[in-house]
Amino acid sequence: MSDRFLAAASAGPTLPIRLVSTAELPALLDGLAPEAAAFARATGFDAAAGSHAILPERSGGIAAVLFGTGKPGDPTDPMMPGKLATLLPAGDYRFEGDLPDPFLAALSWGLSGYRYRRYRTAPEKAVRLQVPAGVDLARLDQQVAAIALVRDLVNTAANDLGPAELAAAARALAEAAGGTWSETVGDALLAGNFPLIHAVGNGSDRAPRLVDMSFGDPAHPKVTLVGKGVCFDTGGLDIKPDAAMLLMKKDMGGAANVLGLARMILDAGLSVRLRVLIPAVENAISGRAFRPSDVFKSRKGLTVEIGNTDAEGRLVLADALALADEEAPDLVVDMATLTGAARVALGPEIPPFFTDDEALAADLAAASLAAGDPIWRLPLWKPYRSMLDSKVADTNNVSSGGFAGAITAALFLQKFVEKAKSWVHFDIYAWNPAAKPGRSEGGEAQAIRALFTMLEKRYGRA
Repeated sequence: MSDRFLAAASAGPTLPIRLVSTAELPALLDGLAPEAAAFARATGFDAAAGSHAILPERSGGIAAVLFGTGKPGDPTDPMMPGKLATLLPAGDYRFEGDLPDPFLAALSWGLSGYRYRRYRTAPEKAVRLQVPAGVDLARLDQQVAAIALVRDLVNTAANDLGPAELAAAARALAEAAGGTWSETVGDALLAGNFPLIHAVGNGSDRAPRLVDMSFGDPAHPKVTLVGKGVCFDTGGLDIKPDAAMLLMKKDMGGAANVLGLARMILDAGLSVRLRVLIPAVENAISGRAFRPSDVFKSRKGLTVEIGNTDAEGRLVLADALALADEEAPDLVVDMATLTGAARVALGPEIPPFFTDDEALAADLAAASLAAGDPIWRLPLWKPYRSMLDSKVADTNNVSSGGFAGAITAALFLQKFVEKAKSWVHFDIYAWNPAAKPGRSEGGEAQAIRALFTMLEKRYGRA
């Protein structure tokens, strides 16, 4: 169990966190001990959304915590109460009052306590929450652990997390869960017919590779997760400007997120045969780097003209998706930090997804609302396929204009998936530019709680 939670049955004395709206505040103050009410008034506590006050007791300890929920009827962030995990002194606490969503409040508490400590130590503060009634503690722990895994991987500097280290993290998950694991490395990618993965990673001294893991009963529905694992992206010969390169350690965020989702699936024991594919590369510049106007034959057989070496993520995904598609799985999910266009369209907090399966899209939308994990569908607009036309190859890897970059990237990937019953592509950011309740600044898990909720409902538990 996470050290941020207390099971209700085993909890000892806990300090109450009383949720109060602006309308409820006068009556609540009238019911407090005079010194506590006077202190709340003196500190200006007004029950505004997200505000808090720590009330003293006569002996000098803490009597209670007040947490403001704002005006009745105003929209509230269900994760807002979790911010208290970073604001309160050490101690054991419990919520009192009506939480908008008890699970999300507790999840936010656990996630707000996350700190990345590989390069800088920070003092630990034992701030624990008694899990609200009705909240599944095991599910809570599983999601906190999976999201922490994603954050740790994305936050790690690229000098410490290259293709080999990303593969090692995948292997650790496979071994812990009793799955099978293999990798195809360096020039063996050419022998194994993964020419696009090899081309993108060949410019680096850190050998490219494809990680392939499988778990569960082969008789169960096949679900395959594919994650972009570009451990650093210079842009290649079409080099990025320095400002655009600063966050490129997070370009393996798709791989990190599928590993986090895989951990959720495995911890919950969903009734699927799970496969995870991660093309892990570094897009570097050298005499071996691939060039604009190069043409490569993909694993699927389609020839691809390189219009821009900075559109490398879709190339490594193309070979991995073609491999996934060969066994005609029930569902293929790919996740990638793919386009700036997706961020322009929806910002850093709402990942777009693309699918031509209407039932899957509806299930994902419902799961997003149920999990409190925002996602938004964008169209696979077929007329835009012509933007990917090439005069010398079957397709170009980039569009001929500056429009609809997220859509044309998704349309490119769609060319490599034909046999799978369903396919969905997520274009994620995998990063929080600023801290919010439950969402620390830095690497982030996006869309995986919505995906897990959908998968759990669709396939059930073993």
